[in-house]
Amino acid sequence: MPHKYNADRRHRIPKRRYKVANWPAYEAGLRQRGSLTIWFTDEAVAAWRAAPRITPGGQARYSDLAIETSLILRTVFRQPLRQTERLVGSLLGLMGLDLPVPDHSTLSRRARTLAVDLQVRSASGPVHLLVDSTGVKLSGPGEWLVEKHGTQRRRAWRKLHLAVDAKTGTIVASTLTGKEVDDAAQLGPLLDQIDEPLATVVADGAYDQDNVYDTVAGHSAEALVVVPPRATAVPSASAETDPTQRDRHIQAVAEQGRMGWQKTSGYNARAGVEGTMSRYKRIIGDTLRSHTRPAQEVETRIAINVLNRMFDLGRPNSVHAA
Repeated sequence: MPHKYNADRRHRIPKRRYKVANWPAYEAGLRQRGSLTIWFTDEAVAAWRAAPRITPGGQARYSDLAIETSLILRTVFRQPLRQTERLVGSLLGLMGLDLPVPDHSTLSRRARTLAVDLQVRSASGPVHLLVDSTGVKLSGPGEWLVEKHGTQRRRAWRKLHLAVDAKTGTIVASTLTGKEVDDAAQLGPLLDQIDEPLATVVADGAYDQDNVYDTVAGHSAEALVVVPPRATAVPSASAETDPTQRDRHIQAVAEQGRMGWQKTSGYNARAGVEGTMSRYKRIIGDTLRSHTRPAQEVETRIAINVLNRMFDLGRPNSVHAA
């Protein structure tokens, strides 16, 4: 790995081993994620149909609850919209509910304007935030079609920016942008979704910018920013008299080495957000099914709510192996 720091010595660093201390409970939680138990509360049944509108225009037939429920089932079972329509109809029939079923055209149209709030289980106290982004592909020609006819354009994709609570492991904020958007530019929109004060914001070297420190300070003045300075970073002019957080990181790297700084600064906790992105792609998938940007944003927020619910069913308690 020639691009890594201390590449000539990295092979001598033993890999830390972990074990899951609560394996029986965690294993039961993993099985519970596959349990198919669906019920409709009386409140949900009453709210399935849209309320009469009092403004000019056509009357909607389905409430936002009905549309979101259908899209959640689509995400969990990875179904196209037509199959989702039949799935919802089958479930309503099995439960003996006389409710209308949103058709696939309605689901596609309403998905562009649906407002979806992230369902977050916050830990007590200030939030230790882990931030990163990952790429998700757009639906396009399949492998067989590309192999037979070829393609003249590169595969398009979007950037999914995530903010993860290090204590709970849940995703507390997200944005979806084009691939050309800078990661650091999305830190502000992510923090705008978080009402709790911040204790720490941990991110990779792409966030080594002055405006990142200013954005975090604007949200929580006492928050600590842990971002590795780039290899060519130099201290500011006031580093000797009034050092900034970035100055202190540069000084610590010079004194302890980059590996030592990672250990003492808490930067290694950033592996939590990388694990979250891996979990998103393994459970939800790495491709967006929707074709318009508003619908894609709704799709990712529904997927994040599904992940958070699954994670709450059971989470591992990893400890250092003896």
